[in-house]
Amino acid sequence: MNTLKKTLALVATMAMAATAFASCGSDSSSSTSESKADSSSSEAAEDNSGDESSEAEESEAEEKPDVAAESGDISADVATGGDTFTVAAWNADDVPYLIAQWKGISFDTIADDLANGNVEGIDFINFGVGGGDAAEKYDQLFQAGSDLDVYFCEADWALKYINDDTKTLALSELGLGDSDFANIYSYTDEIGKDSNGIRKGVSWQAAAGGFYYRKDLAEQYLGATTPDEMQAQISNWADFVTAAKTVNEQSGGKTALADTLGGMWQAYACGRKTPWVVDNTLQIDDFCEEFAKTAKELWDNGGITKNSQWSDEWTAAGTNDSCMGYFVSTWGFGGFALDAAGGEDGSAYGLWNVCEGPQAFFWGGTWIVVNPATDNGDLAREFIVSATSDEAQLADYAVKKPEYVNNSKVMDDLISSNTVFNEKITNNLGGQNFYEALAENAKTIDFKGLITPYDATIKTDFIDAVKTEYLEGSGDWDATVEAFKDKIAEDVTAINVD
Repeated sequence: MNTLKKTLALVATMAMAATAFASCGSDSSSSTSESKADSSSSEAAEDNSGDESSEAEESEAEEKPDVAAESGDISADVATGGDTFTVAAWNADDVPYLIAQWKGISFDTIADDLANGNVEGIDFINFGVGGGDAAEKYDQLFQAGSDLDVYFCEADWALKYINDDTKTLALSELGLGDSDFANIYSYTDEIGKDSNGIRKGVSWQAAAGGFYYRKDLAEQYLGATTPDEMQAQISNWADFVTAAKTVNEQSGGKTALADTLGGMWQAYACGRKTPWVVDNTLQIDDFCEEFAKTAKELWDNGGITKNSQWSDEWTAAGTNDSCMGYFVSTWGFGGFALDAAGGEDGSAYGLWNVCEGPQAFFWGGTWIVVNPATDNGDLAREFIVSATSDEAQLADYAVKKPEYVNNSKVMDDLISSNTVFNEKITNNLGGQNFYEALAENAKTIDFKGLITPYDATIKTDFIDAVKTEYLEGSGDWDATVEAFKDKIAEDVTAINVD
């Protein structure tokens, strides 16, 4: 048996033991508990010949606490046994495959089967929109009182629902607690909790980021021949700026070190140590000005391109040598990373590596939440356990999807086994294990006490103000702050900006 198979076998064994109760609803948990009590009574009767001894043992067994209850039963307030298990999301990138993993259905046909209503007992509502448009669709479902058991939320707006007890159920009501999510990455846990620290959502993925770069250009302009050598030159933002200047000079102004201002901000913003809102007041601290100054250096010296994210120019920069690298998270190593290389037959395919970059960061991610009005609490629990807690399922899914799953133990085991998660991506990286390069960042991202419901809007308004006022406009910091405050006063009326 090779190392990976041994790892998966061990994970499967441990997970089966750990989730014997966690993967069941209240009915099956009670049955398990009752059978344990019956077994205990029978053994006592065999060991004691007298009726009094036997009766005493049976009485003692009846007085013992219910093991299933201690490990967590579904609350009596949560309905179970509904006819249809309804899941909603903005697209079909993830839900079908999580359902296939849960139900043991082939990944090859699940998307079509769900779209055509051919999976018995399951209804998948696929909005077919961008993630940012999903919230409006969910609001319409709630207003109409439509059947909905489980739905998916993006990091940027998850707290809108997680902080609303009428829209999301505490996972403890499904009997799920800390022990069920012992190995999830810290930052994902923070995003899944409401303002009172109650876990309402949980993610199956960790969208940790890194710096994805052209290794041929890194060698040509920086003399870096390995990811470690590249990392040594960009391990903090000051070094990143220095490296960008060198690249610009050595390339005669042709090549920028990094892709876009927006990509840089995704990484830089994860280094913030103060919440954006404290005591209902916007916080503009030294971190904000430090970013603006760093961005201006890169903007003025050609260290980052002037391209807009999601544009054709942004993707094409990877093949026309106008940019050396991109800030990318785990999801980007699917379609985007290959697109930036020009595809499998592209001129830049096979010329890439990835390193941690100047800042541990995440970009994106999705959280599973449960409608308090669910009539399938038992199935919601099973689905969540399969997607986020059952380590055997997670290990299998990480390879089949592939996905950087939200479990540090599973990912460490798979990475140490030299798992090839995706052959096309691995070949594009010259055989480098791209998830290994992101593992340390996933572990060191720290968002404890930093999350507010307004973060997505505030971050967008801040980068817009920096770009239009500080980089393209006056270059005056005080004017930039005022422009930022004006945007927030208009977009987030519930907080103070002075």
